[in-house]
Amino acid sequence: MNEFTHLDNQGHVRMVDVGHKDQTLRTAVAEGNVVMHPDTLARIMDEKVKKGNVLETARIAGVMAAKKTADLIPMCHPLNITHAGIDFFFEPDTHSIRIQATVSLTGRTGVEMEALTAVSVAGLTIYDMCKSYDKGMVISTVRLISKSGGKSGTWQAKDVPENRKPSV
Repeated sequence: MNEFTHLDNQGHVRMVDVGHKDQTLRTAVAEGNVVMHPDTLARIMDEKVKKGNVLETARIAGVMAAKKTADLIPMCHPLNITHAGIDFFFEPDTHSIRIQATVSLTGRTGVEMEALTAVSVAGLTIYDMCKSYDKGMVISTVRLISKSGGKSGTWQAKDVPENRKPSV
């Protein structure tokens, strides 16, 4: 495992200097799930939620969150991301919605945190819009599933089914 780059020689927290790194196209894909009561999932699928279109609101929230990640996570660099996309997949067998965020830029540092933040806030938005129907919803399995670019190159989670692997 690599050393912690956000600590200096004295153990003080610091923002990593990325000024010497090459600018490359960097992309990260993250996903997470919101598990809910079957009736809540049906309301979302049928667009019958009182507060409005749940998924479009969550999509906007996720994109906004990706753009604001550096304001939320102390050592993240403010980034000029060039793409943030949020997709939703209904999974009726598990009474859930899978959220997938793809974030990219050409820059000196990766966008993993932006993709993870986008998924998290999209999930929280789904919860917020539907909590009057189902306070027991669970936001889970928020994780990075792939990244590309930079010195470390391409990485993909090993346990992602072939039909869900993004092309990065």
